[in-house]
Amino acid sequence: MKSLIALTMTVLLLASTESAAAEEKVERLYVIDCGDRTVTDLSPWTPGLNVGRPGDFVDTCYLLRHGGEWMVWDTGIADAVFAAPSKESNAWHRDTTLVSELAKLGVAPADVKYVAVSHSHPDHIGNVELFPKATLLVQKAEYEWPNQDGSVRFLPSHPVKKLEGDYDVFGDGTVMLIATPGHTPGHQSLLVKLPRNGSVLLSGDAVHLKDNWDARRVPSINFDKDKSAASMQRLADLIAETHAQLWINHDKPQAATMKRPPAFYD
Repeated sequence: MKSLIALTMTVLLLASTESAAAEEKVERLYVIDCGDRTVTDLSPWTPGLNVGRPGDFVDTCYLLRHGGEWMVWDTGIADAVFAAPSKESNAWHRDTTLVSELAKLGVAPADVKYVAVSHSHPDHIGNVELFPKATLLVQKAEYEWPNQDGSVRFLPSHPVKKLEGDYDVFGDGTVMLIATPGHTPGHQSLLVKLPRNGSVLLSGDAVHLKDNWDARRVPSINFDKDKSAASMQRLADLIAETHAQLWINHDKPQAATMKRPPAFYD
């Protein structure tokens, strides 16, 4: 009788463990518009080409849910730009705010556990302080890289985990931060393994445009050309290994094909 009870308890424990494991996955990945701009000269992003020609960029944020926990990847142009748009050429614009887009999904800033950023340029960290209690996931080299005037790029009061290389966010291999330096000293990309849609690799600014990716072209504005080229090759190797789709943050034609909330990828 005791052995039967023990066996029953073991079966129930295994079933419970398997059920919990099944829940610990990326349940949803949302693609959120976080700004747009038209530059008057595209050539700094495409060296040797497009001198004096205008070009369009979009800015994209991502929200993912994993095992009941929320994470934001890149926070876009500051929401303040929506209320006070700039009339200057080359300026970023917003048609909505990140906080309002999250609210439509029933997500409050306080619900977000992690905020990870590809790098520290304003179009990627503009809304980091919407999430003052969320742990910031950023490469140490990026965190410690000062602004041109010597000031810090992130508030010292913000909870932070400074990374040195790749990092498994949830400990199960489904959400991986990938070190891809070059555009900035501590740039990183994000590999997300979705149960139904397969793997997607979010480029950050390791790649700006599809044409740059195809030609392995490094923008002249990048911090380190050689590291940029090496990081693009690393992304290519990851794509071959995981069969991931490459989602390029600023590429307007690609962004136009993607689902928008309330629709999501899973």
